[in-house]
This record gives sequence, structure tokens and C-alpha cells, in this order.
Amino acid sequence: MTSMKSEAARKWGLRVHVLCYVVANVVQVMVWWLFDADHHFWPVWSIVAWGIGLAFHVWGVSPSRASHRY
Repeated sequence: MTSMKSEAARKWGLRVHVLCYVVANVVQVMVWWLFDADHHFWPVWSIVAWGIGLAFHVWGVSPSRASHRY
């Protein structure tokens, strides 16, 4: 069973996702910079992995995809 969300709800969800992505990754980079800057840049793993998920979310909310919903 699928539920149709309004365009405003989909955009709000995307904004929340982007905000969480940015805040979480900025915090990780700050922790790396403060405590481990002389070693491997480990935040890259979550930035890339979460970024892939975020890209799919953007793609799913895009106007061209919204017109193909049933």
C-alpha cells in the first residue's frame, strides 16, 4: 500500500534530510580536525555513503519523477 504525499511534504522531508546531512558531516569534520587531523580523513566515508542516499532522495523528489507517480 502506498501513500501519496503532497509536494510540500516531500520537499520538507528533503530539506530535513539535507540539513541533517550537512550538520552531521560538519560535526564529523570538526571532530576529525580537532583530534585526528594528522591521520586519514575518515569522515569521507560517511560523506560519500550518505551523499549517495541523499542523491537518491533528491532524485525521488525531483519534479520530473513526481509526474510519473501512480
